[in-house]
Amino acid sequence: MKKTVLSIALAAVAPIAGGQGSSTTTTTATTEGSGTITEFTPGTTIVLKESSGPKHYRFGKTVTYVTRSGRTLDEETVKTRIKVGVPVRVHYLGEGDNMLVDRVILDED
Repeated sequence: MKKTVLSIALAAVAPIAGGQGSSTTTTTATTEGSGTITEFTPGTTIVLKESSGPKHYRFGKTVTYVTRSGRTLDEETVKTRIKVGVPVRVHYLGEGDNMLVDRVILDED
């Protein structure tokens, strides 16, 4: 009788103990968006007029500005060439309200 009760108790506890070691993995999607700049606040946000309508993006901790051919733009060039009306592509991480831009690609060289 004691063996039967002990077996039932162990069988009931085993699924609970097995579930404690599980973990959750979060995946972040890397995506690109493109359009014409309608609003630009350096270091904070950029709004693009895309085919589906305006899209708001936030800047991540570090943002690299490059030309279509891959040449990195210096800070002075960014100030003169990245402005409202300019077509760009943005490389961002996340989804929905959490679209953090890490690269802005100027659609010209």
